[in-house]
Amino acid sequence: MSDQERILKFHILRYNPQIKGDIPTMKTYEVKEAPGMTIFIALNDIRENQDPSLQFDFICRAGICGSCAMIINGQPDLACRTLTSKFPEGEIKLLPLPGFELIGDLSVNTGKFMRAMSERVESWIHDQYADNVDLDRLEERMDPDVADEIYELERCVECGCCVSACATKRMREGFLSAVGFMRLARYAIDPRDKRSDEEFYEIIGDDDGVFGCMTLLGCQDYCPKDLPHQTQIAYLRRRMALVK
Repeated sequence: MSDQERILKFHILRYNPQIKGDIPTMKTYEVKEAPGMTIFIALNDIRENQDPSLQFDFICRAGICGSCAMIINGQPDLACRTLTSKFPEGEIKLLPLPGFELIGDLSVNTGKFMRAMSERVESWIHDQYADNVDLDRLEERMDPDVADEIYELERCVECGCCVSACATKRMREGFLSAVGFMRLARYAIDPRDKRSDEEFYEIIGDDDGVFGCMTLLGCQDYCPKDLPHQTQIAYLRRRMALVK
């Protein structure tokens, strides 16, 4: 049997917290591998042909929405970007992302966490003209290099992989985590945001902010978009250290 005809074994956590008395169990499914198969494609095959009750999330199938993040053989990653050929042994273990509310099986509620994070960092441009909109006022010009830096940070798809890979988050529930730092750094470098460093300090200047990070950098190691988490955490620390 060629590599492209091998039978994959998926060991998947099955648990529905909405069903009273349900007990978490690992269930094994066998799938015939196809050329270019991803974990996402295999999961769809299982749900369509073996078990329609299997719960997992997806929207874009192109690594843009971040909704299909899960633990794949012990590492957080996107199911739609992970090829089954990456696992020569053909044994693949799938678990839901830890650190988020479990909906069922591989489906977690990242949206609840991301919304709370956005509200906490006040994820919008703070402008002194916000309360008195002048439609004729031209937006100030932005340096192209700054615009490129903001665009780089905007590539975050809020998949939650960095949250699940963060040891500090495991120990401290209120820790903002790398996705929050990335979001806040985006506004800290944006010249249109008029917040002072003191105002940013109120959000991240404590142990639940950048000074609580243990710099283990699981966030950077497992970010599917290869975002510069280490660079941004260091940038925010230096900037906040100058406040007090």
